Amino acid sequence: MSRWYRIEQYVKRRYLKWLEKIFAKAILMPYQLDLANVKRILVVRQHDMLGDFLLSTPVLRALHQRFPEAHIGVLVREYCTDVARNNPYVDEVLVFYEHGLNWSWRRLRTLWGQLRSKWDLAVVLNTVSHSVTSDWLAHLSGARYILGSEHHIFPGCTRNFFYNFIAPYAKTLKHQSERNLDIVRHIGADMNDLSEVMHLDDMERQAACHKLTSLGLRSSQPVIGMHVGAGKLMNRWPVSRFSKLAQLLHEEYGAEITLFWGPRENNLSRQFCEEVRFQPIKVEPTDLRELAALFAQCDVVVCNDTGVMHVCAAVGVPLVAIFGPTDPKEWKPIGDKFLAVRGKDQKTESVSVEQAFAALAFLLGKGLKRHARKIEQNLAKSIPSA
Repeated sequence: MSRWYRIEQYVKRRYLKWLEKIFAKAILMPYQLDLANVKRILVVRQHDMLGDFLLSTPVLRALHQRFPEAHIGVLVREYCTDVARNNPYVDEVLVFYEHGLNWSWRRLRTLWGQLRSKWDLAVVLNTVSHSVTSDWLAHLSGARYILGSEHHIFPGCTRNFFYNFIAPYAKTLKHQSERNLDIVRHIGADMNDLSEVMHLDDMERQAACHKLTSLGLRSSQPVIGMHVGAGKLMNRWPVSRFSKLAQLLHEEYGAEITLFWGPRENNLSRQFCEEVRFQPIKVEPTDLRELAALFAQCDVVVCNDTGVMHVCAAVGVPLVAIFGPTDPKEWKPIGDKFLAVRGKDQKTESVSVEQAFAALAFLLGKGLKRHARKIEQNLAKSIPSA
């Protein structure tokens, strides 16, 4: 837990009710938004994880459609800058550094200059959690209009007082991309396309192709990526299941297995390689944009419910995601080529190899489907039940 997070929680508990008395804005109705004067829009999402930001990228598309001439900026944590960069609906990226040691006077001056550059509308995407820092940054932007959800009211406060446009919160189950859009729908910005977006250029894709070739990849075979890591331990499918699935696909279908893992997860990579009887294409942890480009070279990726899942979806790679505690109805990337397999008791270890294989067979098409029934019968005999 970072020091800044502890400070923020302390402020929430002790002082926000007093800040409401000082800074509370008068609530406006959507018809009171002066559309002609919305030239610069700042979207604030610096308080959530990578996947949360990717799930909010349809908002950027919706705002661009609603305000086609507006300059759109996004304020994000440093680990999201690579995702925001090159987004066709983003004109400017503002960076808020999570850890105090990463700040410098130059970075502070840069952020302050960007923040005070005459924004007309600030949109705070407080769907998963509510950050005092995000609200305060939106306030410091000087935007005449500040839009956010009515949800997650701070302790001791009567409403989300930094906002003058307050979007209603639906209490029914909704996908997170829909929840993000609900905020800007309040001012008439909407979008049917709910796909997540991370734009890669041709040079990045070509460099990734060359890298995999240099590592021994044969393009004539189906390429299945497997990312065996996850920051949350409860979201990790056991490595032994990944390795059994990989062995099966390699033997029965000749698939090339490209192995990915995260920083500080070398033990997972070692275990996988010890358990399979072939040599996978091992891809060492790298920066986010190169990782995304490498995923884009795969025919399908198998991964856990983590930010990697959203990176794959954002570059259009079909995937099978293993879910446990979280509900895929809220968090799985939207689209027919993104499949979720969830444990019946909401535990990843309850997902069998057979289940994952069936999902892969569906995505890879008839060529693999022809083998599916025979292989599944063999699996029942050779692989112990979960």
